[in-house]
Parts: sequence; C-alpha cells; structure tokens
Amino acid sequence: MAQQVTLTTDTQIALKPLIESALRSELRMLELSLQRTTRRLQAFEVQYGLTSDEFEHRFNAGEIEESLDFIEWAGEIKTLRLLEAQHHALQRIQLT
Repeated sequence: MAQQVTLTTDTQIALKPLIESALRSELRMLELSLQRTTRRLQAFEVQYGLTSDEFEHRFNAGEIEESLDFIEWAGEIKTLRLLEAQHHALQRIQLT
C-alpha cells in the first residue's frame, strides 16, 4: 500500500535536497546499527552453538529456560527485524 506524505514550509530553503540528505544519513545509521546487531547475534550463535533462528524457535517453544543472555539474544533478534523493516521502508521512499 503506497503512502504519501506532504511537507510544506514557509522558508526559502529547498526542502528536497535537505530531505534527501537526511534520508541518506538515516539509512547510514540504520546500516551501522544492522551491522552491530548482526555482530551481537553472531557472538551469541558462536557462544551457544545455535543459529539465531534455531534459538528463537526453541526459546519461544519454551525448550530453553530464560536467562539474562537468552533474553538479550531474543531482544537482539527483535531489534534486527525492526531495523531491517525500517531500512527497507526508507530505501523504498521516492521523492518527487
């Protein structure tokens, strides 16, 4: 579903270049966050010998008891998904 946003201002500054720059900056920040989160997930995977997908399935099924590390791991998985969704959404923006 396409969404449209209209911006207006009473300043003389051209908005399009400013918005394009802000979007590029936000995309770069999201990319850095994705890299950091991916590294954290990889560290958990190495430490516990499970992929994040396997861990998540077993954790959600109650096959793995809760611990501080496992709660953090589950949180990192959720963070990764959120960051990916935000990154995807910003990449698809078309300024006209």
